Parts: sequence; C-alpha cells; structure tokens
Amino acid sequence: MLKHCNTTPSASPALLGRRLLLALASVCTLMTAVPANAADPFPVRPITLILPFPAGGVSDGQLRALAAAASKDLGQPIIIVNRPGNGGTLAPAAMARSSAPDGYTIALAVRTLLRLPHLSKVNYDPLHDFTYIIGLSGFSFGIVVRDDAPWKTLKDMLDDARARPGAIAYGATGRGSSGHVAMERLARAAGVRLNFVPYKGTAEVTNDLLGGHIGVYSDAGWGGVVESGRVRVLAIMGETRPKRWPQVPTLKELGYDIVVTSPIGLIGPRGMDPAVVARLHDALRKAMSDPAYVRAMDQNDQIPEYLGSEAYAQSAAREFAREKVLMQELGITLE
Repeated sequence: MLKHCNTTPSASPALLGRRLLLALASVCTLMTAVPANAADPFPVRPITLILPFPAGGVSDGQLRALAAAASKDLGQPIIIVNRPGNGGTLAPAAMARSSAPDGYTIALAVRTLLRLPHLSKVNYDPLHDFTYIIGLSGFSFGIVVRDDAPWKTLKDMLDDARARPGAIAYGATGRGSSGHVAMERLARAAGVRLNFVPYKGTAEVTNDLLGGHIGVYSDAGWGGVVESGRVRVLAIMGETRPKRWPQVPTLKELGYDIVVTSPIGLIGPRGMDPAVVARLHDALRKAMSDPAYVRAMDQNDQIPEYLGSEAYAQSAAREFAREKVLMQELGITLE
C-alpha cells in the first residue's frame, strides 16, 4: 500500500531567511517614505543665531533676551554666536553662501546689508540670497560727546568743525553704516568736514569716546552711558525725542532734514521651507512681548518695528531701492 506523499517541496532555512529579509526591507521602505517633518517637527536641535557684531553692543542684550524667550516656545535653545565684520554684513553673507536653508542657522540683518551693494562690490544679493523671517526694531541713533567736551550744543560742535576742517573725529560701526552715512549727510548739510573712524561694534566706539581717542559718537546704544553721566547727547536722529531724553532735540528740529532709525530683523538663507519660517516667526513674535526683551529694548531706547515675513521682505526691497538713490545723491563710495 502506497502512502500519500506531499509533492510541494519544503522551504529550506536559507530561503526562509531571504524571505524574512525581503519583508523587513519592505517595512523599512514604507517607514522611510513617511515625510521627515511628520516624525520630527522643527526644531529638533539647537538653532544658531548669528550676531554680526562683538559682544556687549546694543543688539547683543536685545537678541539674547529674545533668544531666551523664543527658546521656551520652540523647545530648543537658540545659541547666540558673535561674528563681527564689515559693518554687520560679513557674517550674514557667509551664512547665505554656506548654511543649509533648514532654519537651524539664522542671522541678524541691519540696514548696511541693503546699503553696501550700492557702495562697493559684495558677494551677496540682499533681495535673493536671504529669507526674511521677522522685522524686530529700529536703533535709536544719537550724536554723543563726553561730558567734559567743549561743545554744549550741536551748533557748537559744527562751528568748531567749520573752523578746524577734519580735526574732529567721530566713530560709528563700520563703513557705510547708518551712523557713518548720517554724519556724512549732516556734514554736507552744515558745510563742514569731519574725520570718520570705523569700528566693529558700539562697545568699541564707546570705549574710545570715553578714552578721548575720538570726539564724537554717532551710533545707537548710548543710553546706559548717558545715564552714568559720563557723556551727553547733542542731538537725536529719530523722528521724535525719546521718552527718556525729552530735553534733547532731533536733527529735524535743529534744521537738518535727516532721520535715521536703521531697522533690524532676522533672516536665513534663501529657500527656507515656509512652514519652518512660520514656526520661527511665530515663536519670535511671541517672544517680543517677553518682559526681559521689553526691558532690553527700553534700556537702549530702541523702537519696536515689527514686520511679518512677507512685509519684511517687501520692506527690504523698498529700502534697497531708496538706499541706491540716497548713495547716488551723497556720492559716497567705498571702492
């Protein structure tokens, strides 16, 4: 009697192993097909915020307070890295060339970034090489002298400059900076010649003013030194007198049609994911109401000038065009 036999060959252990590997590979393929942002919402690691000025300057305290507040919302630290150079343009330009547009490297942008291309050859395009994230504030510029300076008013200083062409040295942050351009506009309007000395940051300008190496400070961040009684403000470059210094006249009040605020904001490399931009913007916008940030703003008489991402990009385009006209009118060049 013949026994019934199963004619289907049994799978060998080797074959079973290959089938198992193929099944696992299929599962892995399905897993990797899931978008990364679905599994890992931005941000998943620390964010670097480049401050293109030395530590201790007017924007240093502001950005550190902003970063600390925004970090709470983002769930990741924002690390401030100071990289000064070329009036605040060197570091953002380097970021545009070398950093990935993933939101993990952003930078402070100042007005000089829009002005410098009209003054000299640069290696960046301010309207196409950056993603504009949020507009923050405007610097309050003043014309400041030591408390023992011989000039009690701006007229005194300009009269002295007229009598001694090129003898009075003033300092500001970098060639082509707002403080530099404003003083050149004033000198031209008053018919005087001043001696410009460029610095990397406001802390250095302050130190040299107090040390007697320059006679005049033309920049932002002078509030704390004025409160100390070591310096005096001869004029304000804004539209109106600041709340803390109602006795100090504006340049417009003194007969010079010059207004300087120099808006600042945060930017990233071009091509950033709109969702990442929105996440950063929302966290930073919320952080702008943090008490520590507000105090840092008040200490330097800074003017809140919030702009959303789209409005900030549009404003940059308008200001870039205006700077071209202004530089042509003044005939300033750094070549």
